[in-house]
Amino acid sequence: MRINRVKKLWREGKTAVGGFLSIPHSFSAETMAHSGLDWLCVDMQHGCIDYSDAVTMLTAISTTAVTPFVRVPWNEPSMIMKVLDAGAYGVIVPMVSNREDAMRAVAACRYPPLGIRSNGPNRAALYGGPDYQKNADREMACVVMIETAEGIEKMDEIISTPGVDAVYIGPTDLALALGLPPVMDNDDPKHVATVNRILETCRKHKVIAAMHTMSSKYTQRYIDQGFQMVMLTSDRISIANYMKAEVGKLTGWTPLNPTQEPERT
Repeated sequence: MRINRVKKLWREGKTAVGGFLSIPHSFSAETMAHSGLDWLCVDMQHGCIDYSDAVTMLTAISTTAVTPFVRVPWNEPSMIMKVLDAGAYGVIVPMVSNREDAMRAVAACRYPPLGIRSNGPNRAALYGGPDYQKNADREMACVVMIETAEGIEKMDEIISTPGVDAVYIGPTDLALALGLPPVMDNDDPKHVATVNRILETCRKHKVIAAMHTMSSKYTQRYIDQGFQMVMLTSDRISIANYMKAEVGKLTGWTPLNPTQEPERT
């Protein structure tokens, strides 16, 4: 079976840097897959992506050595199983708030007797290899997100749940749960202290700590801090930031305000 390169990096004590995909197209996914990242996540929670989009995007990613993840819309077993059958090598599950939530996510990622995943790997067997079912439990990554008030309170029981491979921090939802503005790269002392608590709890239970960022500055900060899964940026943000920077370099021309009212006769 094709190994999960991200989990191999984790076992070696190394960090895996990745990106998010929110644009529903195989070509943009393939382009991002050629950027040097370790992993890419097809974002079905907040991206403009449905299941049929996700399948073509996973196929495009598989033209490279990049490890494919999917963030599912919710902690719903049938969707988790369906994206794994489509070839995702890991799922990121949002809004996990307690041990029961974590156990539900883990169970959907594992075949019996370890879990409840139904047998039918569909495209996954093409991507993973003919011995997929025999080795899938070892290679699939179950990544749960701590980003709610209850999740913060119960982080120890979530992180210690058997079968949880990594805990992914959603900074803006975490900020909202702490009563703070939803800032992505967040330096608020309360936010920083909570992130540090999650990291230390992950270390205590030998679980990978993962962080979502939107800049190389913060990605590097979290790599240096010891996070072993860090998101650098997304396709949408990359396009927007690059274009704004290039437009800003031009002189002798006034950029269009895209929100201005259209002229009318």
